[in-house]
Amino acid sequence: MKEDQLDKRYDPATLEQRWYKEWESRGYFSPVDDRERPRFAIVIPPPNVTGRLHIGHALVNTLIDIVSRWKRMSGFNTLWLPGTDHAGIATQMVVERELAREGISRIEMGREAFLGRVWSWKEEHKDVIKNQLMRLGASCDWTRERFTLDEGLSKAVRHVFVQLYDEGLIYRNLAMINWCPRCRTAISDIEVEHREQTGKLYLIDYPLEDGSRIVQIATTRPETMLGDTAVAVHPDDERYKDLIGKMVVLPISGRSVPIIADSILVDPEFGTGAVKITPAHDKNDYEAGLRHTLPQMQVIDEAGRMSAAAGEGFEGMDRFQARALVVETLQSGGMLRETRPHTHAVATCAKCDTVIEPMISRQWFVKIAPLAEPAIAAVRSREVTLIPETWESTYFNWMENIHDWCISRQLWWGHRIPAFYCDGCGELLVRVEIPESCPACGGSKLRQDPDVLDTWFSSALWPFSTMGWPDKTDDVETFYPTDTLITGFDILFFWVARMIMMGIHFTGKPPFSHVLLHGLVRDEHGRKMSKSVGNVIDPLEVIDELGADALRFTLAIFSSGRDIPLARSRTLGYAAFANKIWNASRFALMHIDEELEGADPIMRDELATVERWILSRLNSTTRDVNRALSVYRFDEASNLIYQFFWHEFCDWYIEMAKPVLLGRHGDSARRESARRVLLEVLDRSLRLLHPFMPFITEEIWQTLGGIEPSIMVAPYPIAEESLEDGEAETLVGVVQQMITAIRNLRAEKGFTSKDRFRLFLTCKDAREADFFVHNGYLLIELARLSEVLVNQNPPHDAHRDLIGGIEIAVELPEKTLSADQMTRIAKEIEQLETELAAGDAKLTNELFVARAPARVVEQTRERRVEIVARLESLRKNK
Repeated sequence: MKEDQLDKRYDPATLEQRWYKEWESRGYFSPVDDRERPRFAIVIPPPNVTGRLHIGHALVNTLIDIVSRWKRMSGFNTLWLPGTDHAGIATQMVVERELAREGISRIEMGREAFLGRVWSWKEEHKDVIKNQLMRLGASCDWTRERFTLDEGLSKAVRHVFVQLYDEGLIYRNLAMINWCPRCRTAISDIEVEHREQTGKLYLIDYPLEDGSRIVQIATTRPETMLGDTAVAVHPDDERYKDLIGKMVVLPISGRSVPIIADSILVDPEFGTGAVKITPAHDKNDYEAGLRHTLPQMQVIDEAGRMSAAAGEGFEGMDRFQARALVVETLQSGGMLRETRPHTHAVATCAKCDTVIEPMISRQWFVKIAPLAEPAIAAVRSREVTLIPETWESTYFNWMENIHDWCISRQLWWGHRIPAFYCDGCGELLVRVEIPESCPACGGSKLRQDPDVLDTWFSSALWPFSTMGWPDKTDDVETFYPTDTLITGFDILFFWVARMIMMGIHFTGKPPFSHVLLHGLVRDEHGRKMSKSVGNVIDPLEVIDELGADALRFTLAIFSSGRDIPLARSRTLGYAAFANKIWNASRFALMHIDEELEGADPIMRDELATVERWILSRLNSTTRDVNRALSVYRFDEASNLIYQFFWHEFCDWYIEMAKPVLLGRHGDSARRESARRVLLEVLDRSLRLLHPFMPFITEEIWQTLGGIEPSIMVAPYPIAEESLEDGEAETLVGVVQQMITAIRNLRAEKGFTSKDRFRLFLTCKDAREADFFVHNGYLLIELARLSEVLVNQNPPHDAHRDLIGGIEIAVELPEKTLSADQMTRIAKEIEQLETELAAGDAKLTNELFVARAPARVVEQTRERRVEIVARLESLRKNK
């Protein structure tokens, strides 16, 4: 028998890696050489080469794999292009920590030796996350795997830099930037996280030079007063009008600085109305300094320590230690008027959590506004569609208020800036390749700029640089632009917006047409996952214990577009679903005696109603799943499949088919018909499930003997009008309601499954009556009845109900409920009332009704109707 081809127990560990190797060796992950097929292309959000598969990776790559497998099975020439990012700061920090444990610094090693060490580390770790993605089942085309520091991608980066420079869109300038003292590099605005912290606000007395008055200043960073070069007031503030142009003496340093009027910087309603200005250590102060031509005194250096300009006693001191000393000195000198608790946003480095130091530095910038305009237009015109659309307003707000992008980093690991300086004449040369000599003076002593590019610069080119651009390769011609991008909403500006800008500017086309921005995976209480909190779910541990299919299905069914509250118990639930699929398939295979390849076509008109019903329900599910996947509603698609397979196929159809399959009802022709439908439903169900649960579906499908060598390349089911059967759905739906009602009645009245009753049906419609005459066995088998009588008079004391327009009457013997049964009824009533209240709270919540998937809202409403009916029935027994 065919069930012998499946082990009695489902063990994902024994089959998952075996099937992945088989798929890859057969080349199923690579697109085929067929220009006639429609094509579908998607790129991976490249994980850091330093990375290890975390739950966020598992989510995004599961969703991408679902789409890729669905498209591949739907006849599309599909490319999912994988790769990793060199992750400049992150990788350099990892290697530097290794060196520190060895007592070595990169400065001691020198640039070339250090880069050699990083490349060695990269080679050692390059396959870690790749192998983990394979365990997840990611059907990437590994033959096209790329790395952001590959020579091909490096060529694209140099080409882009030089072109933007020649167009005047890249420039080098002295400006205020965000500096991380720990990473020792500049970072862009969007790499800065503003975290609310409770600190202190210091009110300090600044005396006028002539001693006539005190001007009080409020600051959260008293250490920066050592670099003050002015005090600003609002020109219309009556309190200070007469002081404009006078000098104040800085406490501690004793320097005199002017009082200036500035209506942009100063809000007279905030604080004391007088503001200290430190142009070298605050962005707003920097801009005010430019307006008033103020000196720039850098008193904090690149290591976060006080410079010589800070004065004797402070030089070399950590900036926060200096703050404490400044406060202590002010207090002892009577110049600290007050200290208040103060909650404010503190800028920190997203990479290492260090407090950012605003600093004036000569850096390379991209003039971003001209690139942003076409990218804004692409989203407005829906040439690029953001999903959910709610992200559009955020995108437009950021893009329309965008600042120039600081792209240079003071690192060694990354794309070296293709700019060269002539030691002979100082000429700056920006070239794709290293020039042999200076065209201005002929000198050969050329130095390359020591900085590297922001990692996001190369990532912004990912959709086309990975395909061989700027060369006109077959991949560029065939697969660019790509179709869809799936990524987390948290990198909308880091990555998505920049790809749109660069793609349009360099290829004339947006790099993709749809962007699905998924939520973040959080713990079951909605908290961010954190090692320190101890609530991290390791996807590899879940795969080891429960299998990749269970994890994938869990992530898919909860991916509603918002953050995903994930608990281990939910994955256990879908591991149980995998077991259900396995066991149901083993049962089906006991009765399937033919293979798909040689099976005769199904003659629908010759089928019994039950078989027509399950095919119709499968057909509706197929239509709805394809529709949900086409709009990236992975939660709806997976829930539809789950509900069909577990409830309609397993709970209902298999139970309804058993009397026929086991020979208790019908003849051999009927049995063969049921077997053929069982084969068809199992085949189509497995193919529907495959993109979500690829491993288990392949293992089972191989037992069905299809024409195709793998379910991966079998056609994805599509809805067929010929399989729709509203009459069968109505009739079997009434049967289901009757069975449910009789089961509930049995429990309410305290009868066991051994107790058999007679059921009387009064049908007004002749076709309905005929159906129940020939299909009464369904009610007898599943509702545990002794007899079903159609259009005969029931006893006057029978329990009566009306279901689907048909009067039912159940002949029950006398039975008195025991105290235990009454207690159980009371307990069930209490539970149902609690559930009803919770459901009503959801349905009266406008946010739930508006934002929850339509299917979830409908299920909540349907469940409410069931609970109300059940409560009414139970209360009759009290």
